[in-house]
Amino acid sequence: MMMMADVCHVYQILKTGGLKDESIVVYMYDDIAYSPETPRQGVIINNPDGDDVYHGVPKVVDSGPNDGIFIYYTDHGGPGVLGMPTMPYMYANDLNEVLKQKHASGTYKSLVFYLEACESGSIFDGLLPQGLNIYTTTASNTYKDSWGTYCPGDYPSPPPE
Repeated sequence: MMMMADVCHVYQILKTGGLKDESIVVYMYDDIAYSPETPRQGVIINNPDGDDVYHGVPKVVDSGPNDGIFIYYTDHGGPGVLGMPTMPYMYANDLNEVLKQKHASGTYKSLVFYLEACESGSIFDGLLPQGLNIYTTTASNTYKDSWGTYCPGDYPSPPPE
C-alpha cells in the first residue's frame, strides 16, 4: 500500500511545483483508496502525520517531441525483474525495449526514470543504450534491497487504524 501512497505523493509534489496535469502521467494500480480495508475511504497518506495525497490524482498519457517525461515506478523487485500488482512480472529486457521504442517514436525530448524497488539497479545496468536522452536513477543497486519506512514497530509508526 505504501507504494501507491508514494506515487500519489510524487504527483502532489509535481503539482505543487507548478506542473500542469497534462504534463503528468500517473499510472498506478488504484486499489487502496476505496478498499474495504481502508479506514479512511478515499484517502491515502504516505507518512504518519501526512495529508491526503490521493485527491486530484489524474491518469493521463499524451506526450510529444518537445516534452520532458518523468517516470516514477515503485513496486517489488528482484534481479532483472519488477513486480506488478497483477501478474506477470515486468522483465528488464522488456522495459528497456519499450524505452527504446518510445525514443524511436519521437514522443519525448528527455525522459527521467526513477525506479524504487529491491535490486532496481539491475533493471538498467548494462541494458539501456546511450543516446536515448534517458536519465535513470534507482533506489538500490543491482543486488541490494530497498527498504520502506513507517512500518509498524518503527518510529514514527503509522496511525493506529
